[in-house]
Amino acid sequence: MVHPTLRLLKSAILLPIIFACRLEAAEDWRPISADDLASKSAVVEKDADAEALFWEVRLDDAQTDKTVLRHYLRMKIFTARGTESQSRIDLPYMSGTRIADIQARTTKADGSVVELKKDAVFDRTIVKAGNIKIKAKSFVVPGAEPGAIIEYQWREDRDSLAQYVRLDFQREIPVRTVKYFIKPFVNSAFPYPMVFNVFHMPNIPLEKEKNGFLSFTLKNVQAFKAEPSMPPESEVKPWILLFYAPPGDPSPAQYWGRFGKSSYDADKTDLKVTDDIKKATVAAIAGATAPEEKLSRLYEFVRTKISNPYDDASGVRTEELSKIKQNLTPGDTLKHAVGTPFDIDMLFGTMAVAAGFDARIARVSDRGDMFFDASLANSYFLSTYDIAIKVGTEWRFFNPGSRYIPMGMLGWREEGVRALIPDPKELQWIMTPYSPPNKTLQKRTARFRLQEDGTIEGDVVEEFTGHFAMDEKERHDALSPSEQEQEIGSDIKSRLSTAQISAITVENAKDPIKPVTFRYHIKVPQYAQRTGRRLFFQPGFFAQGDSATFTSSSRRYPIYFPFSWSEEDDVTIELPQGFELENADAPAPSKVGDIALLEIKMATSQDGHTLHYDRKFSFGGTQVPLFPAAQYGPVKQLFDSFYAQNTHMLTLRESASAPAR
Repeated sequence: MVHPTLRLLKSAILLPIIFACRLEAAEDWRPISADDLASKSAVVEKDADAEALFWEVRLDDAQTDKTVLRHYLRMKIFTARGTESQSRIDLPYMSGTRIADIQARTTKADGSVVELKKDAVFDRTIVKAGNIKIKAKSFVVPGAEPGAIIEYQWREDRDSLAQYVRLDFQREIPVRTVKYFIKPFVNSAFPYPMVFNVFHMPNIPLEKEKNGFLSFTLKNVQAFKAEPSMPPESEVKPWILLFYAPPGDPSPAQYWGRFGKSSYDADKTDLKVTDDIKKATVAAIAGATAPEEKLSRLYEFVRTKISNPYDDASGVRTEELSKIKQNLTPGDTLKHAVGTPFDIDMLFGTMAVAAGFDARIARVSDRGDMFFDASLANSYFLSTYDIAIKVGTEWRFFNPGSRYIPMGMLGWREEGVRALIPDPKELQWIMTPYSPPNKTLQKRTARFRLQEDGTIEGDVVEEFTGHFAMDEKERHDALSPSEQEQEIGSDIKSRLSTAQISAITVENAKDPIKPVTFRYHIKVPQYAQRTGRRLFFQPGFFAQGDSATFTSSSRRYPIYFPFSWSEEDDVTIELPQGFELENADAPAPSKVGDIALLEIKMATSQDGHTLHYDRKFSFGGTQVPLFPAAQYGPVKQLFDSFYAQNTHMLTLRESASAPAR
């Protein structure tokens, strides 16, 4: 979420000027060369399943009320795998963006052409996380097959003038030529020139084209190949950020100092205390004396007294939101008892001021998008915010407007990052707190009976706290019970394909405080493998069906985990009658400083009929787990050892007195 003051500051860069410009019509299909149609292998990467011959985008920023991007992509398909991966198209868009003028066609090796029908395009949601939904125009390019050339075009309209536009230069297939044509906003009443920052790519020249366009061209771009546990794509893929800025080049310290002062002045109005807020604050903290207790009372007040109909969990329909009065001030939020997440955060900050605290609106980077570098003097990179409150000599950070973030934590994207504290006198950078592994726990309990044919059956309880709970609640809070069952069942079957799951329940999916809990009954035929008079089985039930975290022998990108976490497994297995353990040895524990710990203990009951398996794991320590690619070997070796320990096998042998089978 972007703080409105930031929006105002950014919008001030672009003045609403009436400026007419003819919108280009959709481009006709370009001729296809005989060489391209006959080609049997890719140019950029010889073994590629498909290759883009060109990828062109015309960005027209000279409109009065929108930015228009026209895309044209042509690719050659070489294999059946390329057909499968490249013929199914998603064109993502968010609120404020419209996709139109979609055209697609396939030219087969014999020269015949198959066109996309207009009614073959449909809308679907491809990403949903809390209040953020990304939809897509989706279609399947007809007639796609190895040897064919498929191409498609579309227009993308973005509301208002584009203060910031990202230009991507890499796809999941290699590209021979990527070219952006750009028509910037230019007018005598508009003094700010277009500038750009280049990331993870050469400083390619900006060329002049016809009709007032400028262009960037990058050739022979290799395919982007995602790796497990890698940084966000903006940290590894090539891209350019276009924006408009006043002339002059202040140092980063000067820029951020000015930004901090101007933000402080703007925020004083946003955090204005009224008589009603004073009265509500006094009532909310009545009897509290310690600062921590006062803040806890205020945190609870805004989360329980102010409803957020904009959250999926509220069940309020989109069409009903337009009837809700908008809040212009924290006083409005208190009066209406309804607000957006930002409204709730601002009321919390204002009540903290009324309670005598020094509260500021901290500008924070989002490491789920990219890793912030203060040498980049641009407020664009501080894309979100938190409420910072000074307690003694320490700044504390709060985000009560996010439904499932407990007091004392932030969303993982805002933990362990630099935050700018607006100040009228000095530049203040503060690191946001980072939650240790014990704050984010996956606790799993299972009570099973193993049968002599290898079937295992029993009841399971899975409980999530911290960042795990935030993710699971956002995933399930808007689903019906049947949809929740389907989600959980699908997850289990992805690693245990023969599992029969029943009595699935989800508890606390909408509760802002309690851990979210899954309960289910499960039966897995042939869980243990029978060979003669022996049964081989894996006591670590929750690792059954998992694969190794890292399988490649080499690595291109750093290894990155979004947050530190811990796991606890408590599994009891009643062993089949007539069988006894040949051994109940447990893997040796692993410990790597303060970064990682895996400890597995196993014990049998006195009569030998029950096995108890206890596993404790933690990873990440007190800093964001980020390792350079050069350390891939040791990291892979560590996780390979974890995998071997988690999948440790035991053997049951029929006792000598058991009848032969």
